Amino acid sequence: MITVAVSGAGGRMGRLVVEAVAAADDLELGPLFDPGHAGTTIGGRSVTADAEAVGDADVVVEFTRPDVVIANLAEWRRLGVNAVVGTSGFDAPRVLAVEELWGSGPPNCLVVPNFSIGAVLMMRFAADAAPHFAGAEIIELHHATKVDAPSGTSIATAERMGGGIPIHSVRLPGLVAHHEVILGGVGETLTIRHDTTDRSSFMPGVLLAVRSVADLANPVTVGLDALLG
Repeated sequence: MITVAVSGAGGRMGRLVVEAVAAADDLELGPLFDPGHAGTTIGGRSVTADAEAVGDADVVVEFTRPDVVIANLAEWRRLGVNAVVGTSGFDAPRVLAVEELWGSGPPNCLVVPNFSIGAVLMMRFAADAAPHFAGAEIIELHHATKVDAPSGTSIATAERMGGGIPIHSVRLPGLVAHHEVILGGVGETLTIRHDTTDRSSFMPGVLLAVRSVADLANPVTVGLDALLG
């Protein structure tokens, strides 16, 4: 049985992770960490502001904010807890910062720009197509309250396509998460698009990451596709 802590348990994604872990037969819900919601209860469990409590878990799922995630990861590394990171905004310099603070494993750290299986495949298809076209641009559309732009998924997609890909960000009510890659060549275009219509689509990927992070070959891994073969 894998004990799973949730960091950022009071947020939209954190609450979904709490529900998904609690419903999984092979996982045990551990400490819920979120200083902004300390003293409240989620899924019948108390939320704590004490980072030390996370040390009781085998894995911590991190869904917080770009301005606190690195400091949190330093704590999870110190406590010896495997980390699955869903916080957005991880460009190449930030991944390098994680690699430097994490050092050698165990524990391991898995940074996932997008937990949707469809989005991971979209990124893979875009990377495969990029060498065959003269240019490409990315349009990413998200809900109005998303705190970062461009999204971590669009940054990761652009990097996998070779870098230097323009990214256009849209933030509007009514959207969830949508990514469109448009590639152009002589007399033709190719559009690769993925739409997330409900955040529940992320949960199979989150649970896959939780079950797999301890067995990864490298101390820091980026992307769910490392688990898809």
